Amino acid sequence: MKTLKGPAIFLAQFCSDEAPFNSLDTIAAWASSLGFKGVQIPTWDGRVFDLERAATSMEYCNEFKSILAKYDLVVTELSTHLQGQLVAVHPAYDEMFDGFAPESVRGNPVERQKWAVNQLMLAAQASKNLGLNAHATFSGALLWPYLYPWPQRPAGLVDTGFRELAARWLPILDAFDEAGVDVCYEIHPGEDLHDGATFERFLAAVEDHPRCNILFDPSHFVLQQLDYLAFIDRYHDRIKMFHVKDAEFNPTAQQGVYGGYENWVDRAGRFRSLGDGQVDFKQIFSKFASYNYEGWAVLEWECCLKHPEDGAKEGAKFIQEHIIRVTEKAFDDFAKGGTDEVANRRILGLKI
Repeated sequence: MKTLKGPAIFLAQFCSDEAPFNSLDTIAAWASSLGFKGVQIPTWDGRVFDLERAATSMEYCNEFKSILAKYDLVVTELSTHLQGQLVAVHPAYDEMFDGFAPESVRGNPVERQKWAVNQLMLAAQASKNLGLNAHATFSGALLWPYLYPWPQRPAGLVDTGFRELAARWLPILDAFDEAGVDVCYEIHPGEDLHDGATFERFLAAVEDHPRCNILFDPSHFVLQQLDYLAFIDRYHDRIKMFHVKDAEFNPTAQQGVYGGYENWVDRAGRFRSLGDGQVDFKQIFSKFASYNYEGWAVLEWECCLKHPEDGAKEGAKFIQEHIIRVTEKAFDDFAKGGTDEVANRRILGLKI
């Protein structure tokens, strides 16, 4: 068994124009002061990372790592959640997702997608240059508007959608394979890969590509009312990343999983800071220990109530307390007696 790494923190929700969150040096000092050992980097945020330079300059990558090293931190993974979303966008969401892309490609879905694919290609090389072995992203979605089967979906619509999604991602997966990096899709509502069934559809469509893997975030399973512990049992071979995020689901007479168009505070399902929700993290960390999960435990703060700085401070301690330092011996080794094949056959009453 192996002890997972952590605690780490995803910086996406913390970067801002205010100190100490407005530069890599200062946000690293802040994260380290809270007890974090690693940081997951949002590649779209120029205040902390330059994706193109990381893909083309080992000097930049070494400088980047040296800044983190000053604070006893390492980079755990890069993230292209926003760019990955733009690899596949249904036209209904074109205007809303335009904000994820530079102005030069807004209003032009074809050019926007090309830009997104190039961003993923850069991320593959940047990850390699930084010595990373996993990458976080979203799959994007062509089929999300047709999630509920009413009106009845035309025959073959879902198959067509997944074939197209696979065709867009296969060149990217191949580039990450060449770089020696796993692509970890966050299983997330709003994405075509939002549960186990859809991940399996996509995996089949990309012909079981070895780099097609999973970012496990139990909060999204709580909101969908999925069995997140059984999910680990079923897909642990493909789970290469872990967002430690809490959530709660409290259905009422007014709303359930769909949320009634309410804001986050008033939804039946909502994200909470670590320890404030319903996720059974003791069982999750136990399962990861038993399945030899080798990656990081990365805090992703998303809470509709608590201040992010408090969530981060409490989260570092929460993760550290949940990490299981795995044992190197069996608890009953003290009672072990030396035997051999002859003795074993004698004990079973077999001929020697």
